[in-house]
Amino acid sequence: MKKNVAVISLGCDKNRVDTEKMLYSLNKAGYNLVSDYSSAQIIIVNTCAFIESARSEAIDTILAAAQYKKDKLEKLIVTGCLPKKYSAELKDGLPEVDMFLGTENYYALPEIIENLYGDSSNYVPTCDKFDCSDRFLSTPTHYAFLKISDGCDNHCTFCTIPSIRGKYVSRSEESLIEEAKMLEQSGVKELILVAQDVTRYGIDLYGEYRLVPLLRKLSALDFEWIRLMYCYPELVTEELICEIDNNAKIAKYIDIPMQHADDSILKLMNRRGNSGDLAKLLKRISECKNHIAVRTTFMVGFPGEKQENFDNLYNFLSEYKIDNVGIFAYSDEEDTPSFRLKNRVNAETKAKRVEKLGELYKNIRIEKNKALVGKTLKVLYESIDFDRNMFVGRTQYNAPEIDTAVYFTGEFADVGTFYDVKITGYDEYDLIGETVENIGD
Repeated sequence: MKKNVAVISLGCDKNRVDTEKMLYSLNKAGYNLVSDYSSAQIIIVNTCAFIESARSEAIDTILAAAQYKKDKLEKLIVTGCLPKKYSAELKDGLPEVDMFLGTENYYALPEIIENLYGDSSNYVPTCDKFDCSDRFLSTPTHYAFLKISDGCDNHCTFCTIPSIRGKYVSRSEESLIEEAKMLEQSGVKELILVAQDVTRYGIDLYGEYRLVPLLRKLSALDFEWIRLMYCYPELVTEELICEIDNNAKIAKYIDIPMQHADDSILKLMNRRGNSGDLAKLLKRISECKNHIAVRTTFMVGFPGEKQENFDNLYNFLSEYKIDNVGIFAYSDEEDTPSFRLKNRVNAETKAKRVEKLGELYKNIRIEKNKALVGKTLKVLYESIDFDRNMFVGRTQYNAPEIDTAVYFTGEFADVGTFYDVKITGYDEYDLIGETVENIGD
């Protein structure tokens, strides 16, 4: 009889897709997938190692999982970015772990586990990059992520991804369409394209950027929304902007990680554009006939960031009032060029800058929410808030888990169904409303 296997997935949505394909390979091989760790004979922790907080979370999770060895747990396997980056250190520091695997061997796990229980516990088969379409979905049934590539060629000075995941590698259009059809048949209504850089899709495989042709092919399938995440500013072309604006299947939303808006800091980060390019891009998007919500992330406290550099970032956000903003402090990462930079910003200053920029964004969000009162929006219902006794959903202008929500009332709501919701108020970041009419699936 096959063993009970529990899998813990940490980190980003791209890691989640890797985990889902891992789950599929285990399930296909006959292993019993369980969510109760106490009943598992094998626990697999798929880790993230992007920043220090992610590594700390991974170590804490591994140590917590190791406690189950006092009961039924026989094997603890750690996969993903953490062992890819720190394999030697982990083997010495975590003797509780039976096997460490990087990011290349996810889909050979059934074979690896068989060998782990046999005489060849050190045997790890080599495995090509996986291009299989089959997955065991872990998201709610109405949305799923489609990972269109792996690796990154951008080499931002603060980022460890290229050293962990390697060069940018696009998946074939055929495999992506096949996977999208599987998700369509599973009842997915929102398809979210993810990669370290979705705008670079196809250049390595076809010799040209092919994101827009891919979007057109995906739009022929029965999805309500197709959402774009992680689009690098310099590759957001006129063609792509027009496709988002004019294609009814594409959510009017784009995630563009800008990181900063001061020219000298952008240069230190090895970002290709400057603040003028970012301003021009935002202006062009604002001219579309449909409102396209922009999401971005800003990093404060990068080495060399003086008060005037931060002020330029603050003034940029104040002027362009971006719809959805994630703000975080720079984290020192060894083996990155920024680690060697001088003129460090102390932790207290970084915290104050995060707070100040965050307060500005909160006021921008309140201003935008105030303008939506009285309007009726199409909302995808996702869950219920029992404390508020209200349904919770999202508009096309918000991605799951990271952006703001719509809290609304109504006689009944079915998860994964769209509703017309009249906005009656707001609670800082989030909207409040009431159901006008069910508009179906």
